[in-house]
Amino acid sequence: MSSKGRWADLAPRLISAVVMLVVGSYSVFTGGLVFEVLIALCCGGLVWELVRMLEPEQRGVALQLGLLAGAATLAASFLNSTWTLPVLVAPALVGLSQLSRRRGYYFGFTLWALIAGFGFIWLRNVLGIQWMLWLVGVVVVTDVAGYFAGKIIGGPKFWPRVSPKKTWSGTAAGWLSAGVIGLWFAQELNIGAGLVVLSVLVSMASQAGDVAESALKRKMGVKDSSALIPGHGGLFDRFDGMLGAAAMVLIFLTLWGLPSGTL
Repeated sequence: MSSKGRWADLAPRLISAVVMLVVGSYSVFTGGLVFEVLIALCCGGLVWELVRMLEPEQRGVALQLGLLAGAATLAASFLNSTWTLPVLVAPALVGLSQLSRRRGYYFGFTLWALIAGFGFIWLRNVLGIQWMLWLVGVVVVTDVAGYFAGKIIGGPKFWPRVSPKKTWSGTAAGWLSAGVIGLWFAQELNIGAGLVVLSVLVSMASQAGDVAESALKRKMGVKDSSALIPGHGGLFDRFDGMLGAAAMVLIFLTLWGLPSGTL
C-alpha cells in the first residue's frame, strides 16, 4: 500500500474528530435540553446501526426503531423516575415484534444503549458537570493507557478470539490509570476514596463495552457498525466504551448511591 493510500482517511478522521469534540464539549458544558437532545439523537443512531447490522434488509424498520429509541430516551429525561425504566424498555420490546431473527441481540444491545444514554443525562443534570468530566476522563485514560501499554509492554492477549489486539498489560494499565483519575476527582469533589474503586469498576465496564461491540461485529461479519462518522465508522465504534461506563455508573449509583469513605 502506498503512503498516500495509507493516509487517505486521515483528513476525514481529523475533521470528524474535531466536529465531535466541538459538538460534544458544547453540549456537555451547556447541559439541559441541548445535551438531552444530543444524547437522544445518539441513542436513536445507535439503535439504527444495530438493526442495520442484525438485519441489513430492514432499512425501514431500522429507521422507525431508531426514531422510537431517540424519542424514548428524550422522554425518559422528563418523566417521573417511576416511568423511566418502562419507557426505556419499550423500544427494545417493540423491536422484538419487528425483527425476524437475532432478537436477543437486538433486545440486549438496545436496552444497554438506552440505559447508558439516560445515564449520561442523569449524571449531567443531577450530579453536575464535574461528574460528567470524571466519567469521560476515566473512559479516555482507560483507552489511551491501554493502547500505549499494549504497544510498549505487549504480552498475553486478553481475549484473542474476540479482540485480538487487546493485551492483559493494556487492560491492567487502563484500570490503574482509571484509579488515578478517580483519586484526583475524589480530592476535587471531596467525596472519599470510594470513588477510586468506582473508577476502576467503570474502567472495567468501559472495556467490557468495547469487547461486547467487537464480539457483535465479529458475529455479524462487519468491520464497522456503520459509516455514519467519516473516517471513524459508526456511533457504536466510537462510543462502545462510553456506553459500558455510563450504564455501570447509573446502575451503581441507583443501587448504592455515591461512593463514601475518607481520603
